[in-house]
Amino acid sequence: MDTQPQTHGLFIGGTWHRPGPTFEVSDPATGRTVAAVADAGPGDALAALDAAAQAQPGWAAAPPRERAEILRRAHDLLVARTEEFAELATLEMGRPLAESRAEVAYAADFLRWFAEEAVRIAGEHRTAPGGDFRIVTARRPVGPCYLITPWNFPLAMITRKVGPALAAGCTVIVKPAEATPLCALALASLLAEAGVPAGVVNVLPTLDPGPVTTALLADERLRKLSFTGSTEVGRMLLAQSAPGVLRTSMELGGNAPFLVFDDADIDAAADGALVAKMRNAGQSCVAANRFIVHRAVAADFAEALRARMAPLRFGPGSDPASQVGPLIDEAARTRVHGLVADAVDKGAKVLLGGEIPAGPGSFYPPTLLVDVPPDAALLHREIFGPVAAITVQPDEEAMVKAANATPAGLVAFAYTRDLQRAFRLGDRLEAGMVGLNRGLVSNAAAPFGGVRQSGLGREGGFEGIDEYLEVKYLAIQA
Repeated sequence: MDTQPQTHGLFIGGTWHRPGPTFEVSDPATGRTVAAVADAGPGDALAALDAAAQAQPGWAAAPPRERAEILRRAHDLLVARTEEFAELATLEMGRPLAESRAEVAYAADFLRWFAEEAVRIAGEHRTAPGGDFRIVTARRPVGPCYLITPWNFPLAMITRKVGPALAAGCTVIVKPAEATPLCALALASLLAEAGVPAGVVNVLPTLDPGPVTTALLADERLRKLSFTGSTEVGRMLLAQSAPGVLRTSMELGGNAPFLVFDDADIDAAADGALVAKMRNAGQSCVAANRFIVHRAVAADFAEALRARMAPLRFGPGSDPASQVGPLIDEAARTRVHGLVADAVDKGAKVLLGGEIPAGPGSFYPPTLLVDVPPDAALLHREIFGPVAAITVQPDEEAMVKAANATPAGLVAFAYTRDLQRAFRLGDRLEAGMVGLNRGLVSNAAAPFGGVRQSGLGREGGFEGIDEYLEVKYLAIQA
């Protein structure tokens, strides 16, 4: 792939609009500028909504099989171009190529899954209880959707929204994160090549999302908002969506507990912890944030996890020897190190890492803390970095109480060999997803989402397409 700086435009109405103002995209591993991207404003946002609204009736009326075949072609094209998209994701996000290849496969799975779901949008027919008329329901596309995606998975977080929206018959406007817009723009080209009609998919990179978002949410033609990001921003978007009574789905912040019980297989738990913590350098809303360990196995688990984290090599994602990439930018590294320093100041002990390395790039080493006190800030905020913090509890009751002591509720992990306990944990852990003896829960076939302040709605699974459909009821005289 050509890694020289290039200039990219906006994708509106099936056409590339060359930029006026632009902003720079940098490689977080080197700080080098890799591209200049058009900086969309409110006028561009309304032009994109014009295109989406104009394309909406035709796309909604397209036969489900036609929509399915287009999505399947997009899946096949994306798989065929795995290396190209993986290199692009690594270029703008920094992580190792092996992880970027895994994201491309994950992203493609959403296109395939919802290609299959496009032809299974069904309603119901039943007789009213009084027998005097028929109740017929049909599901129809919501209409033009605004999809706001994060930087940490710059491809999969788009296909997880675009896949069901297109399968349902909705047109979309995608606003990728300003740090990682390149995968979104490349995906727009791929979808057009797969046969998505002009205006159905529009992409608006912007350095200043506030005015763009305000313009779109104030327009009555927009009917749906889907957002993945922080709980704080999600609250503001919900408030902005209220005047138009928009359909909303929100995948917000997490504070995932990882529970290790006294009967756990310690090696399996440490292997799962490595996946749950170190995937994407910990920059994931489902990354394990708080390791809550039974006191009987705390020392053994800490040593097992240290032994797995210590050999991990951090470096540029383009280097095949790198296993951990940089954080997204210097501000993220400063924030993560501040959380570590706060915990240490309050009494936590550093078993591994904990120091900012010299040299270019926003790297932070794999870090393991033990004896973390309950008032340490990193137990109450998403770390979003390669830092594992271990706390110790005496029994199951205390461990579950500690796990649920957060307003977040996205995912929880637990390791135990007791089947009855596993079922209890499935009921008692206050999270939308629970990984039992497994450190990875994400899958296109599974409903992804949280409870409490971690969001509304689900993405993926059979449930994912429902976020883009409305139920219409017909009362038919018998």
